[in-house]
Amino acid sequence: MLTKVFPINLKPGKQAAAESIVDQFAPLGPGQETGTLSFRVYRDPAKPDYLLFVEHFADQAAYDAHTGSAAYRKLIAGQFADLIVEFVEIDHELLVSL
Repeated sequence: MLTKVFPINLKPGKQAAAESIVDQFAPLGPGQETGTLSFRVYRDPAKPDYLLFVEHFADQAAYDAHTGSAAYRKLIAGQFADLIVEFVEIDHELLVSL
């Protein structure tokens, strides 16, 4: 399994717009992808203009299919990318799961 974590700082005042795009994307992208095992996006109530993406994929090919989808290109690489100040892509390996 491939785990991706993305802490994302948004441009000031763009929280609602970013959340709206993520809401649109989830059923069109990850919700349709058999290799996307989970797609979770968190907000921090104490930190405005910030989102944390935590995503699990069957393997690298599933992640590549995810980022190559039409929905991803339009909504995430397109509209959402315009709202970002910076992000970091962090790969994780599962240690414990209950």
